[in-house]
Amino acid sequence: MGLGLPPPAFSSDDVVVKSPNDRRLYRLIHLHNGLCALLVHDPEIYPDGTAPAQSDDDNEDFDEDDDEEEEEGSQGGEDDDDDEEEEGEEDEADEQEEEEKGPQHGQTKKAAAAMCVGIGSFSDPFEAQGLAHFLEHMLFMGSADYPDENEYDSYLSKHGGSSNAYTEAEHTCYHFEVKREFLKGALKRFSQFFISPLVKMDAMEREVLAVDSEFNQVRQNDACRLQQLQCHTSTPGHPLNRFFWGNKKSLVDAIEKGINLRECILKLFNDYYHGALMKLVVIGGEPLDVLESWVVELFGKIKKGPPVQFEYGKERAIWEAGKIYWLEAVKDVHVLDLTWTLPCLRQHYLKKSEDYLAHLLGHEGRGSLHSFFKARGWATSLSAGIGDEGIHRSSIAYVFGMSIRLTDLGLEKILEMIGYVYQYLKLLRQGSPSEWIFKELQDIGNMEFRFAEEQPQDDYAAELSENLLVYPAEHVIYGDYAYKEWDEEMIGYLLGFFTPDNMRIDVLSKSINKSKDFQLEPWFESCYIVEDVSPALLGLWGDPPEIDSSLHPPSRNEFIPRDFSIHVDEAHNLVSYVSSPRCILDKPLLKLWYKLDETFKLPRANAYFRVNLKGAYDDARSCLMTELFILLLKDELNEIIYQASIAKLETSLSFFSDKLELKLYGFDEKLPILLSKILAIAKSFLPTDDRFKVIKEELERTLRNTNIKPLNHSSYLRLQLLCKTFYDVDEKLCCLGDLTVDDLKAFIPVLRSQLYIEGLCHGNLLEEEAIVLSEAFRVNLPVHALPVELRHREHIVSLPSGANLVRDVRVKNKSETNSVVELYFQVEPEVGEESIKLKALMDLFDEIVEEPLFNQLRTQEQLGYVVEGSPRVTYRIYGFCFCVQSSKYDPVYLLRRIDKFIDSLEELLGGLDDCTFDNYKNGLISKLLEKDPSLMYQTNRFWGQIIDKRYMFDFSEREAEALRNTKKDEVIDWYKTYLRQPSPSCRRLAVRVWGCNTDLKDAHAQREDMQIIDDLAAFKLSSKYYPSLC
Repeated sequence: MGLGLPPPAFSSDDVVVKSPNDRRLYRLIHLHNGLCALLVHDPEIYPDGTAPAQSDDDNEDFDEDDDEEEEEGSQGGEDDDDDEEEEGEEDEADEQEEEEKGPQHGQTKKAAAAMCVGIGSFSDPFEAQGLAHFLEHMLFMGSADYPDENEYDSYLSKHGGSSNAYTEAEHTCYHFEVKREFLKGALKRFSQFFISPLVKMDAMEREVLAVDSEFNQVRQNDACRLQQLQCHTSTPGHPLNRFFWGNKKSLVDAIEKGINLRECILKLFNDYYHGALMKLVVIGGEPLDVLESWVVELFGKIKKGPPVQFEYGKERAIWEAGKIYWLEAVKDVHVLDLTWTLPCLRQHYLKKSEDYLAHLLGHEGRGSLHSFFKARGWATSLSAGIGDEGIHRSSIAYVFGMSIRLTDLGLEKILEMIGYVYQYLKLLRQGSPSEWIFKELQDIGNMEFRFAEEQPQDDYAAELSENLLVYPAEHVIYGDYAYKEWDEEMIGYLLGFFTPDNMRIDVLSKSINKSKDFQLEPWFESCYIVEDVSPALLGLWGDPPEIDSSLHPPSRNEFIPRDFSIHVDEAHNLVSYVSSPRCILDKPLLKLWYKLDETFKLPRANAYFRVNLKGAYDDARSCLMTELFILLLKDELNEIIYQASIAKLETSLSFFSDKLELKLYGFDEKLPILLSKILAIAKSFLPTDDRFKVIKEELERTLRNTNIKPLNHSSYLRLQLLCKTFYDVDEKLCCLGDLTVDDLKAFIPVLRSQLYIEGLCHGNLLEEEAIVLSEAFRVNLPVHALPVELRHREHIVSLPSGANLVRDVRVKNKSETNSVVELYFQVEPEVGEESIKLKALMDLFDEIVEEPLFNQLRTQEQLGYVVEGSPRVTYRIYGFCFCVQSSKYDPVYLLRRIDKFIDSLEELLGGLDDCTFDNYKNGLISKLLEKDPSLMYQTNRFWGQIIDKRYMFDFSEREAEALRNTKKDEVIDWYKTYLRQPSPSCRRLAVRVWGCNTDLKDAHAQREDMQIIDDLAAFKLSSKYYPSLC
């Protein structure tokens, strides 16, 4: 045990209920300071069963690796817009970035830990809003034992780790993962967050800017703006009536009002960062006794404090009823959000009555609200349920939401639509709740729990630490899956809260009527209008006189599996172990790769296919019609796909150049049935006029919303310049207006007339079952094979020797303050065995410079929240990219700072001693050979090789082998050759996206050796291109 520290007050290895397939061991302990810790022994971290002595300081042993994640996380709600549909050519999936982590031999896993503290933004003082989030940032900025600001981050980076943190309404979570040998050293630094943070004034002054940059990154995010409007218009005095993000204004204004911000932060820390409010999870390969001794030694020093019962005023209503809030959207969208407040239901987690109602209200099958609205052309999507964010699942209340994405016609029918929602609710009240529906959800929950796929270790640690705050310890894993108690009365009780006088209505639209009196939300400065709903209409909603006959409960789900047998056991004597997929069919029409899973042994399978379509990418018009066809096909398939997804058999249907990509993944028993149903419809599908109008409108909206985010815009502009065939969104919009349903009906038969299919079947499928899946294509699509010369192959610009190109563009959203610089260096095409060594050098360079880049440009200079550098593999052309987003500085300044950092790397690389260099090298080797956490990760890694037409399934192992003999001088030579001027092989392209608060005229005040690309078409016409590789 720790020196002078008592053993745990409680310790048990028999508390946690786990899946019978879970080989990990769990021990729950309570320390004398009140801290609750869950220790997890993962036998796959040290698969040979022997854990060497830990190296807990900086005399590194032999191998560490490095992941790319920033040290501080985000305020809850900073997620990207949920339904942002980027186009195929803009999608970075076509630009295969770094290789997926892929093991071959000596597979290992990382260790991880997470600490969840039961205090969050609800406890912000009104005079310093965002303080809990700011405190989260400051804990990374040094402690008494480790005073250097980047010590924790640097240690993790050197030892194969990464970290993150996030602040929620009622808790704050910190988590990390690290190379297995260095868990104790990471825990030593991590534990000091909660014992002796320095909270230095100079670090505070800089980190306020980081919080402000984080806020500015999402100021134009519609989901965040809506959430803040809901906070702003909540009842005064309610904990929700705050600005949780925090920014420079909210925090610096507090100082200007005479508030000592450092004292406020330390008070928040001292009042709430104590053992009674802390839940710790540690995942390691060491025996549980060893993990326990570390936790006692390191975390037993956290101060003891009393259990805290927060009194937030639960009886107070969150929002005033009878109002419609119209919020002006940044994007071209129409969204209707309905919200009902329910009591906190944490203690009823075994019943999950709220999930039963979410299942019915958010259903997409026949008889559902979704189906009803879609048939009338009013909506394109509908979701319902209680969100995962802390403000939706707090101890005060649960907030049940229904979000409906509207068409232009639907925007005019909002009040009618709400009326139909209440008709459906009346339908649910009239009939008794259906136990068979609950039983379906129970069966699905049980099979998910029993056959859960593993997550990355730090995600799992964070999830468990959060769950310790919510569930009894025995159900820290099972609680999320449990549908244990059928309670008809509870369902009826909850239905009683779905009334007009307990409903909030929000409409998010670009088309709000600003001629009316509008108000400004003070933090995001978004425009909104408040309207009253007439009492007569509220009364009509409350008791609808009739229920439309089209509305009815769902039918039974045919996709729920019953057979969970594992085929590798049956095939054990028939086939020898194969580590990579092998080609089992290679015909003119179809090429099929197959691998039986022998690693994860779960009843899951993944079947991926890419189908080249004739003439799909010949010009902008054909590209657009192909996209419309796939969107309309997806729309037609929705009810089937949705039912399967409920049963955890998912479908993805997307479009890349001239290829339709179809992915089926999940529980394997019903996968052949689903594929047959999809292909049976796809073979003869033609769109109707009414659905064509709706989907065309939705596509037009998607195109108009493309590049709203500056980071997306910069990547789009780079790809637009590099790719020979690239149809711009504006070009597509011009074509779209003239397209008719008859044009599309004439085009589809040509599209389907010749095909080429390449697929991968991986998982719990026998070889003969995979062949049967491929036969479904031949039976349903009896067409001629598309010759190889008619399949689209992309060509990438070969930038001229010594190129120093610049492309300047304004942000698309005229209110966007963020600017972006993306500095791209083109390296070489991936050709031959020597390209493996080139990739190894590029990745090793990235490994070495990632943390110094972040520390210099983000932590020290505070250029912006996004600072990153990473390799790019664009259609198998190697490159390296530096990217910075800033709301404070213009692109000329940002590019200058990036260049200065790149210049400084010669000294940094030259100054690496042999031991440090070997640590980085061995760390990257470890990363390349790391065990895939799940079947899905492994399938995606294999699929990347197939779609790149590389077929080198052991690429990671080969790269690791190339690294073993790599010398420091080789990395320096690579850097000087490809990243330093005046080397002729240093070929640069700077894409600069100018924010609304910058002056594009400043773009001309730059170095004479830069070539400005004003005429993109002329540049591409005069360029040379690499031969196509994929």
